[in-house]
Amino acid sequence: MTKLLARYHALIAAGELRPDREQLAAAERLARLQGELEAGDRRPTGFLSRFRAKPAPIRGLYMWGGVGRGKSMLMDLFVDTLAITDKRRVHFHAFMLEVDGLMREERRKESGDPIGPVAARIARNLRCLAFDEMIVNNTADAAIMGRLFTALMRDQHVTIVTTSNRPPQDLYKDGINRSLFLPFIDLIGQDMDVIELNGPTDYRLDRLGGMDTWHSPIGADATAQVRQAFFRLTDYNPEDAANVPSAELPVCDGRTLFVPKSLKGVGVFSFKRLCQQPLGAADYLAVARAYHTVIVVGIPMLSPENRNEAIRFTKLIDALYEYGVKLITTAAAEPAKLYPSGDGSFEFDRTVSRLMEMQSLDYLARGHGVSG
Repeated sequence: MTKLLARYHALIAAGELRPDREQLAAAERLARLQGELEAGDRRPTGFLSRFRAKPAPIRGLYMWGGVGRGKSMLMDLFVDTLAITDKRRVHFHAFMLEVDGLMREERRKESGDPIGPVAARIARNLRCLAFDEMIVNNTADAAIMGRLFTALMRDQHVTIVTTSNRPPQDLYKDGINRSLFLPFIDLIGQDMDVIELNGPTDYRLDRLGGMDTWHSPIGADATAQVRQAFFRLTDYNPEDAANVPSAELPVCDGRTLFVPKSLKGVGVFSFKRLCQQPLGAADYLAVARAYHTVIVVGIPMLSPENRNEAIRFTKLIDALYEYGVKLITTAAAEPAKLYPSGDGSFEFDRTVSRLMEMQSLDYLARGHGVSG
């Protein structure tokens, strides 16, 4: 039994997972892919390694399914147990921002089509590229993806493994100039195996175990419940809370947003960091694209005195709602009482309605990146 399958079966034995035929089939396919990649990694090292050619292309995997079906968990097991050094896991949105920067650099050289050189730079010392939650909403990204990934997979022999909440044919559905994106969908069908994960158990909802997502008033009890939700979603040891990793989230034009706690698609922020600083729609969209669950702590009472903060909070909620992001909070009051009166309270009613909907089971069952 491979290391990946051994760890998968150990999770079932420990009660962390339930037997799931589709999940097991995906785990077995990932294990076979590991074997192919690791067999191709037995090449010369040291001085001779600079002359070695990349192994032949190895067929990649596209895993899709509803929220909470174990896609990210399987991706974690795959990357963690893949015994090669030339591997990389990156969020798809961050990767495309990186591509955008590389494209600008190559265009400044005025040396022709930048796709080939960009693919070569990405593929340097890389054989397996893993994405979690592939979502395509950007027209510029959609227009180049077919050519970029053809260069990566066929010319540079990089194996792609990705998860998504949507089947390939629904990516960038109804997007502007979608015909430019269709070659990428064809490439998936030709060069990747498509695996559906839509088993009976929604592990993300199951892990929350009926816990509330909105906790008020602010205090020790609310903090404890939010902390418990975070650790249920990430499997991080509560005793090691101080060591949860942070992240620098790419936004645009080389700018980044600091995320105090970032793990397995869950981002933790204070209201002060998100709404008392001069952030805008680009920042909030970057957060919404990067995280399936966002925890915001310390939401205060809102009024005309802090209307700028209230406006930013409204923009944040709009972005999270649009992308189906799960919101867990500690707040001074329930949504309907958060902005009780004064200039701006009427406009806040729409945000209240969204905050209430975001606590519903229907919303919580929505896939990340799927608008209502």
